[in-house]
Amino acid sequence: MRDRSSGVDEAPGTAGGFEVRKALRSGRESGMPETIRALAAALDGAPVGLALIEASGAVAWTNTTYRDWSAERGDPAPTYRDDPFLAEGPMGAAIAAGLAALPGATPGRSWSVAGLVVPRGPGRAARVLDASVGVVALDARAPRLIVVLVDVTERRREEERDRMHYAAFLSSTNAIELTDRDGVLVDVNPAFERTYGYRRAECIGRKPNLVRSRRTPKEVYARMWAQLLDPAGGHWAGEIVNRDRWGREHPVFLAISSIRDAAGTTTHYLGVAVDLTEQKAWERAAAHSDRLTSLGQLAAGVAHEINTPLANISLVAESLRRRAPDPWTRGRAETIADQVDVAARIVRGLLDFARRTEPQTVRLDLRDVARESVAFVRGKRPENVDVEERYPDVPITVLGDRGQLRQVFTNLLLNAYDALGQRPAGRIVVELRSAEDRAEAEVRDSGPGIPRESLPRIFEPFFTTKGEGRGTGLGLAICLGILQAHGGTIEAGVAAEGGARLRLELPLAPALPPAAEAPAAAPRAKPQDRDSA
Repeated sequence: MRDRSSGVDEAPGTAGGFEVRKALRSGRESGMPETIRALAAALDGAPVGLALIEASGAVAWTNTTYRDWSAERGDPAPTYRDDPFLAEGPMGAAIAAGLAALPGATPGRSWSVAGLVVPRGPGRAARVLDASVGVVALDARAPRLIVVLVDVTERRREEERDRMHYAAFLSSTNAIELTDRDGVLVDVNPAFERTYGYRRAECIGRKPNLVRSRRTPKEVYARMWAQLLDPAGGHWAGEIVNRDRWGREHPVFLAISSIRDAAGTTTHYLGVAVDLTEQKAWERAAAHSDRLTSLGQLAAGVAHEINTPLANISLVAESLRRRAPDPWTRGRAETIADQVDVAARIVRGLLDFARRTEPQTVRLDLRDVARESVAFVRGKRPENVDVEERYPDVPITVLGDRGQLRQVFTNLLLNAYDALGQRPAGRIVVELRSAEDRAEAEVRDSGPGIPRESLPRIFEPFFTTKGEGRGTGLGLAICLGILQAHGGTIEAGVAAEGGARLRLELPLAPALPPAAEAPAAAPRAKPQDRDSA
């Protein structure tokens, strides 16, 4: 029951878990005061705090535990009204409700208060008590109140630890699973749901092979269980591959520990999986970068070795063309010279790919770089291709190497021209814009576009979608290297018109202070200083 007048919980029959009413009633019915005193002496050593309060509010008796706890905050007061612990807060409300009900109260009626925090003096943690105030009748006199205090400090600490542990379980970014001793899932955390796509309700009652991948050999699981079931061990850790509900695989580092009871018997298993997908991607990228570095060094060496014989072949072919008496021989000599030019172009691409020199950065307007590249390519390509330039009215200032960035735009434009091929008409769009702290540029064409299956490999060295003999597969790889050296990015996609879309980003240059934006004119050199200047 709940006492409506006091707002505290009212419980019949017991006070704080102790059947005080029954025990004290047996003494009252015997009619022997000595029995009551003996009972009080017996309760004096109880591990709970006990206090007997008269109808007047006087504290008639307390046991040793109560007095010890009271000594931590001061000597017991003669009346409950003089003791702040008894007179104030929820405890005071419970005693006041009990005293108000005493004249006609039935023995056994009680009011309970949970979680009382009682200070214990400087440097000591507070004590947490659960309290119960009950009505008792010890003799023919008016009923009294008995206060029962139970120390729940350690229990509350354990509850708080359990709450914190479960909060950590829920908030962990690693997928955590809890199984019983038979390996049946009892609980999973939200990270498990996010990683594998299964809801908690779908997992409970099933086994962890729900996310098992065939890429993990059975021998790994055999070793895992051998170590988990080993009484001297009970734990296992290693890399495996799991699979989510959509079939995507996740390499993880899984650590499993057995949870044992006081007797040492395993009751549960706790598994924590660290998703290694990003780490593996970084490792692959680092390995790929190492391979590219080695490839670049090899390419540079091969290119230098090939250049000399190519030059000799070119000279011999040119000499043969000039001195050949008949058209057939001159035609064959021109074919040789053309093939030498193709080989020389490949060698130049290898050297460009291998150099990867650091950019010599200056402040420049990206619009000027784009305009120069368009003008350079337009004079060397068919006129049936319309190049549309879309630039903002304000400068797009970046820190970059003008020559390298012009090489990027030139490569993208040449690729767009090549994609249009021998079509009677085509369209290329070069668009620049700025967004927040980034400069963005796009080169789009109306050609056939890049096959979607080729997009993941489009920036790999020597990969090309052009026909045989039409490309080295180094142009976009070189563009990627230049932009990365500038702190930028490049991505390929399909334009809305159906052609290819190459989009690059570069960081905008930081704004200069007003004095730096308008530097003072340099003093004119004196005539006698011109030679030295």
